[in-house]
Formats: sequence, structure tokens, C-alpha cells
Amino acid sequence: MTRLLDAAPGYRARHTLPLRVEAVRQLKRRRTYVMGAILAALPFVLIAAFAIGGDPESRGNRITLMDTATASGANFAATCLFVSAGFLLVIPVALFCGDTVASEAGWSSLRYLLAAPVPRARLLWSKLVVALGFSAAAMLLLPVVALAAGTAAYGWGPLRLPTGGALAEGEGLVRLALAVAFVFVSQLVTAGLAFWLSTRTDAPLGAVGGAVGLTIVGNVLDAVTALGDWRELLPAHWQYAWIDALQPQLEWSGMVKGAAVSVAYALVLFALAFRGFARKDVVS
Repeated sequence: MTRLLDAAPGYRARHTLPLRVEAVRQLKRRRTYVMGAILAALPFVLIAAFAIGGDPESRGNRITLMDTATASGANFAATCLFVSAGFLLVIPVALFCGDTVASEAGWSSLRYLLAAPVPRARLLWSKLVVALGFSAAAMLLLPVVALAAGTAAYGWGPLRLPTGGALAEGEGLVRLALAVAFVFVSQLVTAGLAFWLSTRTDAPLGAVGGAVGLTIVGNVLDAVTALGDWRELLPAHWQYAWIDALQPQLEWSGMVKGAAVSVAYALVLFALAFRGFARKDVVS
């Protein structure tokens, strides 16, 4: 069959299911708009909470990132990233990566895509790239909206550091961008889990919920101090390493270790997804 297709005039496997086509298909789905609205609304919810409850106050001599939330727009963006990185930002990654293949199977359209014919590896590649692109956009949407809303509410100024001192506006934005990039890389494990599960089930909620659930399990295991140094093998152990970017002197070690662990897990999971799907009997 493959040889016949390769010999067909004008047929090119790499031209099937273009990224722009898959991106438009995913963009038109209601869950994309709902997820975007939730992420965009969070900064305004926090602004309302601060307006009702007053400015946050430090706890004794210990100043946290939350205590500096209203110091400037940059501080507010960093605070929004802090309160959402542990769970909220997991959901769009799991949703976009876990729903992408399983939803096609659930709609009984997956077999028709393969009969188009779209090679299996090409189909997975297109869906994975688009899913990661939408996940990255979700990661970027929250801090961008938070920065704009925070600047309007609290003014434009330096990024005040919890450890003392401040970073100039330009340097503060660079550090925030680095923090967002690390958060995205740290979520690649969730993306890998969701994408692998999406190739194993016809139930999108099963893939999304499974990825979120396993991510929560990782967070629980990281809280078990009895595991000692074994916790460093858990991606959850490094999920807040980006806070090292908000220090007077940029510290790379934690972020490098965390990125290495996350990428290693993600590559294994993506490889399992491609290998398993290549041998799967697709009937839906």
C-alpha cells in the first residue's frame, strides 16, 4: 500500500495533514476558548481578591513572592505564575496533548484520517507539534495578561525580589521570560503522559484525567521526605526551580537539572506513543 501511494502522482507523505490545518481544527474547538478564558481571567480574580482583602503583608521577617505581588506589574505577573504553576497550568497541557488523538478515536474519525491516507507517524507528529504549540501559548497567555493587568492596577516598575533588592524593568522581563520557559519545559512530562495515554484510549477524558492524576501522584511523592535524594528523579521536585531566576544573581543549577529530568521523561513517553500507535489496530 505504501509503495503504491509513493508512486501516486503528487503524493507526498510529509504534505499530509499540514500543521496549519491541524492548528485551525484545534483552534475552532470550544475547549480551546474555554481554557483561554480561564487563564485570562485568573489575573483579574487575583486583583479583585487583593482589592477586597487589602495588600498582602509579610509574615514576620520572611518575605515571599506573594508578599510582593502588588509592588509592580512584573511582581504581579510573577505571583500569578507562582500560584498557577503547580496545578492550573498542568490542565491546559494535559487537555491539549491528551485530547488530540483520543478525541479523533472517540468521534470515529481517526481511521478516516489514516485512510486519507495520512501516515501514522505524520499524523502523530502534526498533532503533537500543534498540541505543544497550544500548550506553550497557554503558558504565555497567563503571564502576559497578568503583566498587562498588573501594570494597569499597580503601575510599571522594577521587579522587587523576595530576597531583597530589585531588578530593573528590562532585566525583570528577561527573568520572567526565563521563568515561563522553564515552566513550559517542566510541563513536558505531563504533555508526554497525556499524549501517550491519548494513543492508548478512545476516551479523551481518560487521557486528560490520567495525565493530571499521575502528575498529582508525582507531587505527592515529592512531599515524602523519607525518599531522600530519590525525589530528585521526580519532575515535580524541580517544578519551582524557576524561582532561582528571581534572585539577585541568576542561579542555573536547579533549572538545568529540572529541565534535564523533564526532557528525559518526555522523550521516553513520546517514543512510547509513536511506537505503540504504529502497531495499534485502529478501528475507530
